Amino acid sequence: MHGALIGRAGDASQEEPVLLGRSMVVVSLGFSDARYPRLAGELFEDEQHLRWAAEDWGHLVHDRPRAVLRPGSVSDIRAMARFAAERGIPFVPRAQGHSSGGQAQAKNGIVVDMRGLNGIDAVQSEHVVVGAGARWSEVLRATLSHGLTPPVLTDYLELSVGGTLSVGGIGGTSHRSGLQTDNVAELEIVTEEDELRTCSRTRDSDLFDAVLGGRGRHGTIIRATLRLIPAKTCTRRYKLYYRELSPLLADQCLLVEDGRFDHIEGHARFADSGEWIYAMVLATHFDPGEEPDDAALLGRLGHESAEIDDMGCFDFLNQMEDDEAYLRSTGAWEQPHPWLDLMLPGSAAEDFIVETMRKLVLDDIGESGLVLFYPFHTRVITTPRVRVPAEPRAFLFSLLRTAPHDEVVVSRLVESNRELRQRALSLGGTVYLEHAESP
Repeated sequence: MHGALIGRAGDASQEEPVLLGRSMVVVSLGFSDARYPRLAGELFEDEQHLRWAAEDWGHLVHDRPRAVLRPGSVSDIRAMARFAAERGIPFVPRAQGHSSGGQAQAKNGIVVDMRGLNGIDAVQSEHVVVGAGARWSEVLRATLSHGLTPPVLTDYLELSVGGTLSVGGIGGTSHRSGLQTDNVAELEIVTEEDELRTCSRTRDSDLFDAVLGGRGRHGTIIRATLRLIPAKTCTRRYKLYYRELSPLLADQCLLVEDGRFDHIEGHARFADSGEWIYAMVLATHFDPGEEPDDAALLGRLGHESAEIDDMGCFDFLNQMEDDEAYLRSTGAWEQPHPWLDLMLPGSAAEDFIVETMRKLVLDDIGESGLVLFYPFHTRVITTPRVRVPAEPRAFLFSLLRTAPHDEVVVSRLVESNRELRQRALSLGGTVYLEHAESP
């Protein structure tokens, strides 16, 4: 989810030798006036790299670049950003490629493989400086060893820091701490003009505000200084099951107001019987000897049943690791994912969610698909580029669909997403993540 689009693709074609540090590699970028800069890293145009750069989590869009840059230094990124800008071609950074609509692809342009920029500096008492290509799992392991954690983490920790900061980054603690972008102290950016600039809320704030949640349109994130808070060592997880959706949504709103849990989210999936299973996942973090009071925490909630278990804090935050292994084993990981992510105004959220889910059948979601929903106070989201509904409370509502490799089915689901998006916008909702418009 990390990318920047600069201009349009060129149209001439010519082979040209490219000096890459101490080696020379012949590539065919297709520019009649190409005189490539000397690079410390490598530039690829072979089938393996181009295929990698034309694929993402969504498996819906397949725009091939002309080359893939694996930078050996920030100077490589600046040089190639200037090269692309001068020729009006797309220049798109990409790390884990977990976007679902081709956002990190560069048709006939240059994709920058950011995964090597994954350094993590010494952890300080209130912050850590990390490379944009670092995965959140790596950041969390480093900070937990010092008894610290980022305030907000996405459910899936194998996303890159630069990727989530370019869109927002929402998770189960967002009801307290906003988005990941709301917890950044400083950024190092390569701008569209290939300048290397450092910015924060008090230094070059216009650039800082433009880049965070800016979907890569205003520069490439190189490094980020992330805010940290004290971490507990243990987590008690509560899975509460509901017969109906409305009582679950009401309980979520109650918990957001009173703040008794550290982590709040809800989801629904189809059971083997074809009925919805509604669940709320809650968590509270603690140290040994400070065990939570279950009766107090679960008081006044309307669930039908509950599962309660304890685990290490990292194990809880990294729960998606097992889910990923399962999805890969079944092949669902490689199937198309026409996702939809909306932010709904609190006043319209329940009706919208209930009505939408009432019309869904298994083929609309897929056997491994999931529906997510959880509320948050809009006041805690301060990132200017991330648009939220103009009400005190809003709901994230996500249809995490898995589809077969069938263009007719995918087109139907994409069209359904388009209709739901338009309806949400008409009610005062916003789009959290933009996804593919067509297969």
